[in-house]
Amino acid sequence: MDIGLIPLERIENRILVLRGKKVMLDRDLAELYGVETKVFKQSVKRNLKRFPDDFMFELSLNEAQNLRSQFVTSSSGWGGSRYSPSAFTEQGVAMLSSILKSERAIMVNIQIIRTFTKLREMILENDQLRRKLEVMEKQYDEQFKMVFDALRRLLEDDGAPKPEIGFRG
Repeated sequence: MDIGLIPLERIENRILVLRGKKVMLDRDLAELYGVETKVFKQSVKRNLKRFPDDFMFELSLNEAQNLRSQFVTSSSGWGGSRYSPSAFTEQGVAMLSSILKSERAIMVNIQIIRTFTKLREMILENDQLRRKLEVMEKQYDEQFKMVFDALRRLLEDDGAPKPEIGFRG
């Protein structure tokens, strides 16, 4: 895999929302960085002062069980690990660059930060479009109500993953 060209979609698919924050799990980050999860966790543990609660948090037992039920993992625990996964916010991912100094880690970090930025921009654009529709809706009467209702339904994000479209060879 060319470390400079990790597809943004590959990273996007690993960003979860937990506790109202967009996060990435330690196992996913370790995989992207090309290190074992155990080695990744040890590096973080040696530098815990760099990771306050708003940068990284350990999943509660309930959160971990909910994630396990969504993803197929080994029966021996979270992907074989004895410990609950840790979740890293965008700031936590940025802080990882200060402890993971390999060329690969630098390139992966850049791609992850770009992905978080892209997601933030998409949310902002969607919000701006929603506000514009609300203003237009107030300006026009019932003749366009059906159109605005249909547009609003299209803009609503139900949180369900969207199926991939296209041919896979």
